[in-house]
Amino acid sequence: MTTDRILEIFKEILTIPRESGHEEHIIAYLQNWAKEHNLECKTDEAGNVLITKPASKGRENSPTVILQSHSDMVCEKNAGVQHDFAKDPIIAVEENGWLIAKETTLGADCGIGIAAQLAVLEDENLEHGKIEALFTTEEETGLTGAMSLKPGFITGNTLINLDSEDEGELFIGCAGGMDTTAEFKYTTVPATEEYMKCEFKIFGGQGGHSGDDIDKNRANAVKVLARFLYNALDKHNIELYEIDGGNKRNAIAREAYAVIGFKKRDKNSILKIFNTLLAEVKDEYRITDSNIDGAVGEVGIWDVKEGKCIGGPKKAVDPNTAACLIYALCAAPHGVLGMSNDMPGLVETSTNLASVKMLPKNIIRIGTSQRSSVNSCKNYAAKHVEACFALAGAVVKHNSQYPGWKPKLDSHILEVSKAAYKKLFDKEPIVRAIHAGLECGLFLDIYPNLDMISFGPTLRGVHAPGERLELASLDKFRKLLEEVIVNLK
Repeated sequence: MTTDRILEIFKEILTIPRESGHEEHIIAYLQNWAKEHNLECKTDEAGNVLITKPASKGRENSPTVILQSHSDMVCEKNAGVQHDFAKDPIIAVEENGWLIAKETTLGADCGIGIAAQLAVLEDENLEHGKIEALFTTEEETGLTGAMSLKPGFITGNTLINLDSEDEGELFIGCAGGMDTTAEFKYTTVPATEEYMKCEFKIFGGQGGHSGDDIDKNRANAVKVLARFLYNALDKHNIELYEIDGGNKRNAIAREAYAVIGFKKRDKNSILKIFNTLLAEVKDEYRITDSNIDGAVGEVGIWDVKEGKCIGGPKKAVDPNTAACLIYALCAAPHGVLGMSNDMPGLVETSTNLASVKMLPKNIIRIGTSQRSSVNSCKNYAAKHVEACFALAGAVVKHNSQYPGWKPKLDSHILEVSKAAYKKLFDKEPIVRAIHAGLECGLFLDIYPNLDMISFGPTLRGVHAPGERLELASLDKFRKLLEEVIVNLK
């Protein structure tokens, strides 16, 4: 197995559509790959694929090792980019030692794990016990594949998760999480013709992973937009026609916009409110999210003679719901809620205000997600979010709950991995837990005897356009994976 071979396989994977919930092409690819290499393969009802390779000669008594990654990816792109994730390949370039997708997500989370698994399976020179390569589905949208695993689908008791993003760090625990959605039901009223109609946009946010990046003080475009709308509503009568922001529940919102109406005489005042807020936000995030920006554009044409807007929106959200929505978005928490007392530097509890969407049948849906390594804190964070929206009249639901993975300091696979890293690189690896959600906690619910660890190469900007993979770290990751497999005796 070589690093170049892992990259070669990964670049092939970049051509295969695999958005969460639409993994049929990558599943077929894995099944065909197993067939071409004469390896046993089975697929369950959830689309989880397991490819099994027998132990190499002389290693029949070594423990079975499960290599695990998820087959789906987060599909995000910059505004205005013409890219269809259902058919277009991901375009990646190498720059300054990184492999980067500049306009979309790269899908190295967890495509590089898939590539490493396949490279291990095809390597005829690697000494190893029996290998079970597990590829789970819909990890990014609720860990559905992991939740659907049945007893007996895998047989090994040692699992290496390949879904981590910091080379040199060994992960032995992760946060649990859940999603909280709030829905406002609104009625429509005729748009006031004598109001100017303008679109206010927030864009340029760095975004990122709602677990790994939640402590990096990046701007949330939905929160920034809510601040503006609150300030505008506080000073003037406004009408809300459209609102949209964010996307995936596990990504920090990078872009958001609203179309609102107001009296023409209030235009300068409202523009001042927007520009003042924008200046404040740029100053607040000048170090952590320096490209955050905004813009204003008229919607429709202002007819000076008639004194009204021509061609703009015809209907507005009823004033009470619009006000309640704006208040709730402004009040809703986002970011770190608590740090761990057990592991310095680890975020214990957080919440992500992920999206606001206008849906058919006059529904406005807000998507959020909560994470914590302490179950009671996770539940309270969800109730905190629920309270904000319920008080504003929204219907709130919780779903996609998954458990955390409690660290096991006397783990055998941890000891093997630490020794392998020390031998290869002459330094101790960092052993820690991660605030992001991994599937390992769910595996323990089904297979309580699993001994697990997670490691991977260095990735940055996951779940956002510009996601990148550090190539030097990929080589170290490959060496560590080989050394651990060889030494599992």
